[in-house]
Amino acid sequence: MIQKYRAQILLEPEQHNTLQEIAHREGHSISEVAREVIRLGLQALEMDPENLWAKRMAALEELNQLRQEIQEERGTYQGNLVDEARDERKRQLDNPGKAE
Repeated sequence: MIQKYRAQILLEPEQHNTLQEIAHREGHSISEVAREVIRLGLQALEMDPENLWAKRMAALEELNQLRQEIQEERGTYQGNLVDEARDERKRQLDNPGKAE
């Protein structure tokens, strides 16, 4: 038998319910299902050594830089796009055959 270490974790109700449902459906204990989920999660992290979180944060930072560059180059639109779109749609509905 493989040596196991005791660990106590707190689960959110939805997590516990999901583990319980899977365990019941597959005929395993919650512990067995949790170990498998952890094993798969650790494998996924090992496949991505730079860590998915770090990649996401880098992508968000890049998007933020692009947004700032566009804002500096083009400025900030001062109008209200939602109201303008509503007004345009109302005009289209009021004049169905007329192209603008």
